[in-house]
Amino acid sequence: MIDWIGLGLLALAAFLLLLFIFLRRKTPAVVRRIEAYERLNRAVGLAVEKGTRLHISLGRGNLFTARGGSALAGLALLRRIVERTSVSDRPPIATSGDPTLAILSQDTMLSGYRAAGAEEQYRFTTGRLTGLAPFSYAAGTMPIAHDENVSASVVMGDLGAEAALVAESADREDNSLIAASDNLSAQAIFYASAQDPLIGEELFAGGAYTGAGPSHDASLNVQDILRWLVIVAILAGSVLKLIGMI
Repeated sequence: MIDWIGLGLLALAAFLLLLFIFLRRKTPAVVRRIEAYERLNRAVGLAVEKGTRLHISLGRGNLFTARGGSALAGLALLRRIVERTSVSDRPPIATSGDPTLAILSQDTMLSGYRAAGAEEQYRFTTGRLTGLAPFSYAAGTMPIAHDENVSASVVMGDLGAEAALVAESADREDNSLIAASDNLSAQAIFYASAQDPLIGEELFAGGAYTGAGPSHDASLNVQDILRWLVIVAILAGSVLKLIGMI
């Protein structure tokens, strides 16, 4: 029974996603204001104007586990940032702590430059594997804020306590920090250290808030509908339990 419910939810989500993609091609989505993404959009423009870099830290999420979702959200945001900074002579740098994620970051950056018609700007050295263990990853990531003329750091992925070191390195260089994670320890750190932390599912809204396309806008609508369905199911279950029907 539970399997059929799960399949039904997947089918409903797929149908709603296709429906909203079609609708968003005709009418743009109206989204609520999130200060962190507004700060990111300003940071992208300033980096191009001032000739500085953006540093995108994708964490250590393994794409073959449940932790891979935040890494995929980070990759989607990375591609959009690359497209928008393709005119700059200082390309963004992406760091990660997982070999597969590092390779995907390089491929994502290449596809971003291709989409912007600036493939010759791509340098594979801008997608870096900085360490496989939590603190070796942080140790390899920290110097970038100082050594690479970085003006803003975007941390989006699966991190743990090592997030404090990454955030501290950005703060030491007085860089803007836009940060989000699916890990509660990292969320707590970013809430205290980032100017405008992203909380909860805001992590997955980056594409929609940076103009990545109708599919990203549609995903927000689907999330909202599924969230309300879960709320209704919880309330209905509570009522049925109270009246003794289940």
